[in-house]
Amino acid sequence: MNEDGGGLLTIGALARRTGVPVKTVRRWSDEGLLPPAARTPAGYRLYGPEAPARLEIVRTLRDLGIGVADIRAVLRSERTVADTAGCWADALDTQIRTLRLRRAVLRAVAARGTAAEELPDVHRLARLTAAERRRIIEEFIADALDGVAAPAYRAGLLAAAPDLPEDPAPDQLAAWIDLADLVQRPEVRAALRRLAEYSARTTPAEPSATAAEDAARVAGLMRERAETALAAGVAADSPAAEPVVAELVAAWLPTQAGTADPPQRDDAHARARLLEQLEAAAEPHIERYWQLMCTATGRPQPPSWSAAGTWTAGALRAHPEPGPGLVLPPAPDAQRALYVYERVAAHVAALVDAVPGEALERPTPCDDWTVRQLIDHMTWENLMITSIARDAPRTDPDADHLGDDHAAAFRASVGALLAAFTGTGLLERTYGPYGAPGALFAQQAAVELLAHGWDLARALGASTDLAPEVADEVLEAARGIYGAAPRTEGGSFAPERTAPPAAGGADRLAAYLGR
Repeated sequence: MNEDGGGLLTIGALARRTGVPVKTVRRWSDEGLLPPAARTPAGYRLYGPEAPARLEIVRTLRDLGIGVADIRAVLRSERTVADTAGCWADALDTQIRTLRLRRAVLRAVAARGTAAEELPDVHRLARLTAAERRRIIEEFIADALDGVAAPAYRAGLLAAAPDLPEDPAPDQLAAWIDLADLVQRPEVRAALRRLAEYSARTTPAEPSATAAEDAARVAGLMRERAETALAAGVAADSPAAEPVVAELVAAWLPTQAGTADPPQRDDAHARARLLEQLEAAAEPHIERYWQLMCTATGRPQPPSWSAAGTWTAGALRAHPEPGPGLVLPPAPDAQRALYVYERVAAHVAALVDAVPGEALERPTPCDDWTVRQLIDHMTWENLMITSIARDAPRTDPDADHLGDDHAAAFRASVGALLAAFTGTGLLERTYGPYGAPGALFAQQAAVELLAHGWDLARALGASTDLAPEVADEVLEAARGIYGAAPRTEGGSFAPERTAPPAAGGADRLAAYLGR
């Protein structure tokens, strides 16, 4: 029966007309959302002509998650749909934030490899309020800096205290959890205290209005120059590092005005002071602190100072007082330098081609380098010089440059460098503030490749008589490039060895370089 003859609908007819199951219509009717207009003599419910529209309203509100009591109030005109929707939207926002936080916690737990016993602490840290999070950092700073008179340093730390967004991404939450763990460690507090004490000793009593900006500018210059030197293969203890040190000291000196016993010129005192400053700042725990802080708050990551700081500090130790400056060797004949590199590269590439996969983990004469790491380094050097030629120096020496095919990767790097030599004007240009001729890059590339090719041959038990037709020229180029470099055990250049009387050019090059 669809209708009772008077325009009323049975529950089945209403269900068919609206697509709502009979069971659901009955439940909503029992809950007072859809009262029947009448009943049959047998007690079956009958619904009036307005029931389909009312049922659609109920279904829509239920689909939106609104509760029965609120729907009942809307249907009785006790509350408007707009008011009800607003209230439920607010409630949904809260639920969504809760669900997102739970998801972020689960993602963080998965990413961190959290153990079962750590889970309660992770969950507790994730649920802290903004005030509770700030209190953890404030207590860390107060404890670490207790008794240290460094108000500006303290204020800077407090100003950067983390404030997670309401809907943190999993990496932000993971960073906060790691940060909260980091600041509990005594060694981290000790590191922060050392920095604060250094700041208290060296910060001017009345810093200039541009002090922070000036310091940031000098730090950026140091990072840029050090990264450029690293990309160009300039060793910190080589003569080529001295002009870089001189430039950095000159830029840094004005920032020391107003400090106790400020250095006035580039001399041993100034270089010792700058080295002290760099060593004081070389706190990996604090660098990690700032990395986590920035990730947690969504701020841009500060550039890592690790590699650049290590190079600059090493250059200052190797050049404790101003030297005579860099004296460049004469510019070689560009085409001859290119030919020499081609011959060396051909010999070394043949050697690399012959390296079987099982030999990649063998040790080499280069400390701590396996055969694979040695080939990767040679590949990197080719790619690095190529990038300089294209005015975009690479700074990824620690990346994997070989992939699954070490021989193909090495040959590709040789091809890229040869294309750069011939297609970018590299051999005819000059580079850097000291006007280094581009052809020197070809010479240096040949020296590095032949020296490391010799290392590879030794590791493989192969003949070290590499590129005999040009090896003597490579040796002479090495003498011109590295002749003034300091020779110390453990340094970039070990003391020269004595080559056997009948040694070939590659063997004599290895002996000259201390191998």
